[in-house]
Amino acid sequence: MSAVDIVDDMVREQKRGNARGLLSICSAHPSVLRTAIRRAVQKDGRVLVEATCNQVNQHGGYTGMTPAAFAADLSEMAREEGLPRNRLLLGGDHLGPYLWRALPAAEAMREAETLVGQYVQAGFVKIHLDASMRLGDDDPAQPLDVDVASHRAATLARIAEEARALQAEEAAPRYVLGTEVPAPGGSVEHDRRVEVTSVSAVRETIDAAREAFTREGLHSAWERVIAVVVQPGVEFGPDYVLDYDGQAASALSRFIEAEPRLVYEAHSTDYQRHAALRAMVRDHFAVLKVGPALTNAFRESVFALAMIEAEILSGPRRGECSRFIEVLDEAMRRAPEHWSRHYRGTPEEVALARKYSLSDRSRYYWNDEQVRRALLVLIANLSRRPIPLSLLSQFLPGQCLRIREGVLDNAPQALLTDRIDQILDGYSSSCGQD
Repeated sequence: MSAVDIVDDMVREQKRGNARGLLSICSAHPSVLRTAIRRAVQKDGRVLVEATCNQVNQHGGYTGMTPAAFAADLSEMAREEGLPRNRLLLGGDHLGPYLWRALPAAEAMREAETLVGQYVQAGFVKIHLDASMRLGDDDPAQPLDVDVASHRAATLARIAEEARALQAEEAAPRYVLGTEVPAPGGSVEHDRRVEVTSVSAVRETIDAAREAFTREGLHSAWERVIAVVVQPGVEFGPDYVLDYDGQAASALSRFIEAEPRLVYEAHSTDYQRHAALRAMVRDHFAVLKVGPALTNAFRESVFALAMIEAEILSGPRRGECSRFIEVLDEAMRRAPEHWSRHYRGTPEEVALARKYSLSDRSRYYWNDEQVRRALLVLIANLSRRPIPLSLLSQFLPGQCLRIREGVLDNAPQALLTDRIDQILDGYSSSCGQD
């Protein structure tokens, strides 16, 4: 089974009435990606990694990588870890004009077409086409007409099909349509209210997209549309999680059963309980996207190690400390554009959110040179001798127990990735992938 087969197999199983899901890792964090790849090797599995339009694009995104560079980095990582390339599936998330929405439609769509073309040419197969946002010369007082959004998405699908024709060795794209509320980049995080997508809205989205694909002559491409993005009522903010309520989403769940080739894709499933994830898969929200929960788990582990380091290197040796927590906050304050619109409140509340928010805007700063150096110092300081169990019990009690059970090494790198691995295990088991 190749990587793309896990997508088709999941849809077939769903349509047979079986609760099969698909874990989608939406992150560019190297430790998250390497952990996921190692896990796939250990379990003889496949891994789906998705990049968003703001992470990776023709201008570099916040990672500094084009689609080709991101694909090459992941392929090299897979080679290093012993994962065959055909067991790594790449996806593009929210591919459309979002980043250029202030421009007139013609200019924004030209950028979006370049974006989609480069993703497909780089070997990305699972393609989420999202043209749901108003552009610079659309009426700002009106929601974007669904027919206009569908026409733009179909235009992007045509570009993807043309790009794929030049990449005969790659599988044909599998498309995902629609968008959740909010748009890519996260919610207005002080708002704890979300509306479950209505049946009428998803029906209108599917019908309009089908008609737009037909007008473009994209009959084959329409047969490869596998999912529609909806809001099943899950969300998270700096210090809260809105849990899945199957009863609230029951009408939406029943509706998709009548569509012979479609399931739902759910974004912002981070921090959902395992029982909720299993229920979502059962209710046909079969593609589960996760990102900030993984990077936040890494951040929590790094902070725990930094606190251990401060205890070990107290007194005269304090000058040897990495000061990681302070260095990360300094980097965030030097470049506030990635968090300033998301954290609200008093200066003290904002400072607390920068460190501990579940939305984890700190994920944008791991490539900062000073942050990277501080992390290397932290790891080096804690690698000279085993960390005392007393400190592990205080700051990483779950990992302390796993060390005592003999299933985890008492080493900084192992401790950093263990939390990520546990989250991935929960998603995979909920999807029936293990």
